[in-house]
Amino acid sequence: MKKISKYFIEGLIVVIPIIVTIYLLYYIFIQIDGLFNFKYPGIGFLIIILGIILIGAVASNFFTKGFVGIINNIFNRLPLVKFIYMSIKDLAEALFGERKRFNQPVSVKLSTESGVEILGFITEENPDFLGEKDKVAVYIPQAYNFAGNLILVPTVNVKKLNVGAKEMMTFIVSGGLSTSNL
Repeated sequence: MKKISKYFIEGLIVVIPIIVTIYLLYYIFIQIDGLFNFKYPGIGFLIIILGIILIGAVASNFFTKGFVGIINNIFNRLPLVKFIYMSIKDLAEALFGERKRFNQPVSVKLSTESGVEILGFITEENPDFLGEKDKVAVYIPQAYNFAGNLILVPTVNVKKLNVGAKEMMTFIVSGGLSTSNL
């Protein structure tokens, strides 16, 4: 009976991630496809992917950079829109852009008395504009979530780690469970 229970648990460990991943992809596919009422499934999803590629190609063209700049200027002048747009744009640039900002993995000692450390990424080496000297801004992602916290800590409490940013983010977001690439 113990072996059957063990096999059942191992089966769950294999099946649950596969089913949840397939379901989430299916759900996203159906939601995107549902925006369009095409006769064949998948056409809407394909149009969205091709549209994003086309927008990327047009936006990276020298002649259309001015148009993208105009859109940025318009969105930057509208109070509520500016906050939303710039936050999302900065996060997208930090994760996917040429100037990736989550590229300095660190551990942060929370106090000198305890040995507790949290993992994150330096996002600003000199937050002097906040009136803080000898501190760095560290972004602390949350496990199983795409949220996080930004903390200011004394520079002496921050230790740069010799690990890739992608591996560090995977490790943090998985709650420390995914260590295969570290």
